[in-house]
Amino acid sequence: MPKLKSHSGAKKRFRTNAAGKFKHEHPGQRHLMAPLGNKRRRFLQGSSTLNGTDSKTMRRFLPYG
Repeated sequence: MPKLKSHSGAKKRFRTNAAGKFKHEHPGQRHLMAPLGNKRRRFLQGSSTLNGTDSKTMRRFLPYG
């Protein structure tokens, strides 16, 4: 069976943790942050994990990761 290619966009945006869940940063933090409220900016900090449905899709995109 041939090797599977990883989705290059997903490689740049998602990482797996020790439990096998996919970790990602929140989008929308690069620029145009000035009009956002402090609460919204705080929410965008840090990272979060994908839910089960999206994780299933991500397994297809990243077969080795």
